[in-house]
Amino acid sequence: MRLLKIACLSALVLALPAAWAADATPVGLWKNIDDVTGQPKALIRISDNQGELQGKIEKLFRKPGTEQNPVCTLCDGANKGQPVIGMMFMWGLKKDGEEFAGGSILDPDNGKVYKSKMSLVEGGKKLKVRGYVGVPMFGRSQTWVRQE
Repeated sequence: MRLLKIACLSALVLALPAAWAADATPVGLWKNIDDVTGQPKALIRISDNQGELQGKIEKLFRKPGTEQNPVCTLCDGANKGQPVIGMMFMWGLKKDGEEFAGGSILDPDNGKVYKSKMSLVEGGKKLKVRGYVGVPMFGRSQTWVRQE
C-alpha cells in the first residue's frame, strides 16, 4: 500500500510541469533579442484582447547618443510619425494548437507589416516569434526571453 502511494505521488509530481507548460501563455513582459546582433532590443508587453494577443513596445535599449524614443517615419496609416515606445506593433494572434498564429507584426525599423506566429519554448521561459511574407519559410525569427 505504501509503495502504491509513493508511485501515485511520484506520477503526480512528474505530471505537474507538463500540465503547467500546457497552460502557459505568452501574456506578460518579454525582452526582445535582436536576431542579428544578439543584443537586447526592446521590452514588449503582450496582452490578451478578447482571445487575440497583441504586443506593445514598453522600452527600447538604444545606444547612448541616439534618439531614445524614435518615431516610426516609415510606417503607414495611424502609426506614421508616432513614437515607437507605446506603439501596438503586434496584433491578431490566436491560439492554434501549440502555437499562436494568424496575426501581424510591424517592424518599426522599416515600416513593413508581416504575417506572424509565435510559440512558447523552454517551458514558457522563451518565446519564438516569426515574421514572414506569404509562407513562414520566407521570414525571420527572434527568440524573446520572459521578464515577468
